[in-house]
Amino acid sequence: MLQKNDVAPDFTLYATPDQKITLSEFKGRNVILAFYPADWSPVCSDQMALYNETLKFFKKYDAEIFGISVDSKWCHLAFAQSRNLHFPLLADFEAKGETAKKYGVYDEEEGECKRALFVINKDGIIEWSYLSPTAINPGADGILDALETLNTK
Repeated sequence: MLQKNDVAPDFTLYATPDQKITLSEFKGRNVILAFYPADWSPVCSDQMALYNETLKFFKKYDAEIFGISVDSKWCHLAFAQSRNLHFPLLADFEAKGETAKKYGVYDEEEGECKRALFVINKDGIIEWSYLSPTAINPGADGILDALETLNTK
């Protein structure tokens, strides 16, 4: 798993059926990557709902959040609409888990992303990362602490 001071690997993933997002396009802004196992699972649903409610705090730190799992763009679309999510869910679908593998958070046994968080600074450097047990929602406190630290540098 990538750690503090590692360069965040660039990627391009589908955010909607007809729109892709490239990480490097967000240089100059703080970025939060929330890798999670699967849309619709109870813990993932709670975790993404929490981040949806925390968006205004992330924006305060000039940070964009992206959820990433190996689910398809169509699955993400249905999940985001059903949960009324207001941030992009990126499909690490084809090649399956390629981005998660770059970050060292792909679970080969389950064939899904591990539950992991990364806060990336405006220069594309990882400032904080955290690997959570799969069955536990890591919450937003660690993300907000990392963003606060960035804000005081």
